[in-house]
Amino acid sequence: MLLRDLDHSETDQNTLSLLRNWVRHGDEKAIKEFFNKANPYKIAEWIGHERKKIQIALFRALDLPLATEVFDYLPPRLQKRFLYSVSQDQAGRLLAALSSDDRTAFLQEMPRSVINDLLKFLPVDVKTETLTLLGYPKGSIGRLMTPNYLAIKSDWTVEKVMDHLLEHGHDSETLTLLYVVDDQGKLIDDIRLRDLLFVPRTDTVESLMDHQFIALQVDDDDETAIAIFRRYDRTALPVVDHNGMLLGIVTIDDVLRLSDREATEDIQKIGGQEALDEPYMDIPFLTLMKKRAGWLVVLFLGEMLTATALSYFEVQISKAVVLALFLPLIISSGGNAGSQATTLIIRAMALGEVKLRDWWRVIRRELASGLFLGIILGAVGFARIALWSQFSTIYGEHWILVAWTIFFALIGVVLWGTLSGAVFPLILRFLKIDPATSSAPFVATAVDVTGIIIYFLTAITILSGTLL
Repeated sequence: MLLRDLDHSETDQNTLSLLRNWVRHGDEKAIKEFFNKANPYKIAEWIGHERKKIQIALFRALDLPLATEVFDYLPPRLQKRFLYSVSQDQAGRLLAALSSDDRTAFLQEMPRSVINDLLKFLPVDVKTETLTLLGYPKGSIGRLMTPNYLAIKSDWTVEKVMDHLLEHGHDSETLTLLYVVDDQGKLIDDIRLRDLLFVPRTDTVESLMDHQFIALQVDDDDETAIAIFRRYDRTALPVVDHNGMLLGIVTIDDVLRLSDREATEDIQKIGGQEALDEPYMDIPFLTLMKKRAGWLVVLFLGEMLTATALSYFEVQISKAVVLALFLPLIISSGGNAGSQATTLIIRAMALGEVKLRDWWRVIRRELASGLFLGIILGAVGFARIALWSQFSTIYGEHWILVAWTIFFALIGVVLWGTLSGAVFPLILRFLKIDPATSSAPFVATAVDVTGIIIYFLTAITILSGTLL
């Protein structure tokens, strides 16, 4: 397998060198002849590996029928680049060749003025369909669906369904399922195509129906669609309005792309920044800085509260300087525990494993987790002080009390950090805010401040009358 992969890699490198040489010499005829014998997917892959100038030259060398096929395989950032590099007439033809859901997903990221210009060059029926889909709220299933599906009636015979399939099946996004509608267009069932293949041709669709189906509402959000696809393991789902009228279908390929985008946004938010709207290498530098700087300033202002908290314990620090040695250890342990908890809960909520109604179960579980982890870290801290004190006086004659202080402080700080990290996402979900906003850096900053208070209150309790 490895040797085969290396062979493919070497072949691709040779192809790319050949293509660059033809572009350098302006040999468009050689490029056309080569591409006309190649797979559209591989052409898109080769173009994606080149620099901007060469990419545009290669794409312009494609004949229009092949260009429309290749265009469908390109990532959105390259599609946008090539639309700007060709005439508006060609741009309209390229867009018209896309499936309706892919076209809508692409256009919704474009400025309104550009959308209006491009729509002029679409055929009337395609323009109407596109405007309809763009009319649904951004982030809703309405924008993701395609109207290209096969609908049948319950009183049709299997033979009539097959005739309908032969006549209109090529226009459907998927043929896995056929959707049964009544005379008003209301969805009443779905039938698997394979179920029609093993019954007499004279049987009616009604005889195969069980009136049990799963459908998405047209105004459902992205996360709802992802959760339902994951739960029911479907390749396509119908989309209905509030009256149950069938409007379109959503296919698994669109949901997979959507899932990747949602996961990427969550990871970026958890990292303590705004979600990026474009790939990292393509986003303008100032835009990138704007999305990163905002959260950094907020976190920095939050961390300034640690200095305020420390100022209240200046006397204790001056009396027992040894306490300052363990300060970074204490607050970082709480922050790390909080970051772990918030990451676990955010992901569990995204996968539908944790709901708001599970809040008490989450708290009980994280109480036990925080206590267990705190005891482990506290025991390690205690052992470290005890071991060092056997051949060093760095912790003084009351080292055993210092060790107990670290032990109990770590339990308290880790317990608080774990609880905070688990509860913050639940609170944000209750307030209708994206739980990913409860980022690990934000939780860590909040726990740092409270960790200082827990640490020094523990020290005052244990060391009063000795070091304090």
